[in-house]
Amino acid sequence: MLVPRKKKTPGLLRVVLVDDHEVVRRGLRSLIDSYDDLTVVGEAGTAKEGVRRVGYEAPDVVVMDVRLPDGSGVEACREIVDRWPDVGVLILTSFADEEALMSAIMAGAAGYILKRIDAEALIDSIRRVGAGETLLDPAMAEPLFDRLRGHTVDDPLIRRLSPQERRILDLIADGKTNRQIAEEMFLAEKTVKNYVSNLLAKMEMSRRSEAAAYAARVATRHEHQYPPEEWTQ
Repeated sequence: MLVPRKKKTPGLLRVVLVDDHEVVRRGLRSLIDSYDDLTVVGEAGTAKEGVRRVGYEAPDVVVMDVRLPDGSGVEACREIVDRWPDVGVLILTSFADEEALMSAIMAGAAGYILKRIDAEALIDSIRRVGAGETLLDPAMAEPLFDRLRGHTVDDPLIRRLSPQERRILDLIADGKTNRQIAEEMFLAEKTVKNYVSNLLAKMEMSRRSEAAAYAARVATRHEHQYPPEEWTQ
């Protein structure tokens, strides 16, 4: 379960930029460095180099794209948050993608904004993340996920799963392979494999086909529920 990061005292915010387009990085650097309370201390064009830069530069905020040449910004975000929990990762992307949004939230991103944002709003977002705020409160992630997916949590086995595991279970039920799930959710295939193993263990099942069949039965039961669940909310 995600928890809010610690609030930070005001001061000069150190920022690392991770985007595979040099022109984008130059534009962001020029904008950010024009403010007295912000400074860009490092840049990277790949996920791997981005994680390394965070280790070298000890920034307060990482501004990260989702799609990078060597992998996903979501996976890089997860590694950064795991290793340096006080670093805020702000996802800045061109893709208004629901899967990327939910995956970023589950990876611990402090915010998710689109590149069409205006300059002042972007600077405000960086400051808020640097101050320890989250642009989407982590406490909202699980109920938001359930509302978007319409997945009942009344089922005792489904209730054992995290929101990310529930979404992966949905995709397994749709017949997706681990590779297809990884591509759709902006995750590494190895990460998806670990999620599948965990959800099978929680559901006390040994094969993904069992889990898929069970999820299908739950979905069918939910669709035929009367009165509909939303009537009671």
